[in-house]
Amino acid sequence: MESFEEFYRDATILVTGGAGAIGGNLCRALSSLGARKVIILDNLSSSYEWNIPKAPNISFVKGDVLDDEALKRVFREKPAYVFHLAAHFANQNSVDNPETDLMVNGMGILKVLQYAHMVGVKRFVYSSSGCGVYGLDSKMPFEEHDVSIRLHTPYQVTKLLGELYTNYFYNLYNLPIVNARFFNSFGPGEVPGRYRNVIPNFFYWAMKGEPLPITGDGTETRDWTYVGDIVQGLLAMGVREEAVGEAINLGSGIETRVIDMANSVLRLTGSRAGIVYRERRDWDKKTHLLSCIAKGQRVIGYNPRTTFEEGLLETHRWFVENWENIAKSAEF
Repeated sequence: MESFEEFYRDATILVTGGAGAIGGNLCRALSSLGARKVIILDNLSSSYEWNIPKAPNISFVKGDVLDDEALKRVFREKPAYVFHLAAHFANQNSVDNPETDLMVNGMGILKVLQYAHMVGVKRFVYSSSGCGVYGLDSKMPFEEHDVSIRLHTPYQVTKLLGELYTNYFYNLYNLPIVNARFFNSFGPGEVPGRYRNVIPNFFYWAMKGEPLPITGDGTETRDWTYVGDIVQGLLAMGVREEAVGEAINLGSGIETRVIDMANSVLRLTGSRAGIVYRERRDWDKKTHLLSCIAKGQRVIGYNPRTTFEEGLLETHRWFVENWENIAKSAEF
């Protein structure tokens, strides 16, 4: 695994949404690489204090990307790198709360970009969504040039909007941006909940002895990507000059059936509660997801190394070790 210590050592780095699953793992990696200061800005709307990474060079600021006072506080530190992971997360959440989704994912990134431009950051890495910007008219495996405007949720719309704003700041102000398109991230650090991803929710229900609800028939596929591999991709995006101005998929490049994932979770947890089938949600039009990762391999040396089963094993281990906090925090 490539080391980026020479780039991040002694640097000041801002991670918005750094208390989340991807953000927390990224902050731990940046801390271990010898960053002078890793600043987490997070309003804890979908994360919890017990899950915030802790280290002498990590500082936590509870605040919102819509709050100018919070933004002034963190940008006063003049971060060299900004990883913008803060978001109003999840498709169903955006359908239920479209105005909040637009404010956080639209106005939020605009504000963060304005401050990043003012202080002259070396790199601005934005967490876009490979599951969002590609539509039914995009061909699989999804390649970076084949985005769609035929989208089905506000979350998909605002994730694409975020890319349009980063591209605008790159084109007009030469702000060195990179758009990272995540595919179905999973791994340690993601607390289950109503609007969270399916894998942590399945582990939670299985460990509670409840059946796993599949929306559809289980033959649907996803491109589940281990969080550690996504972190490696983000670290590379922060320093590789070839990545500036580009959108790059961070996926596994492998399709996995939902039914196979569910059975693996049942096996790892020893649950006998089984599976129940439910109607697919109205907005859930993509029955199959698969990324093309050739561009990432070529441009930033992206090379996901964790197999799906290895990732599930690590996720289960994290659930067992943190079960008391997870059980208290899960919100459905």
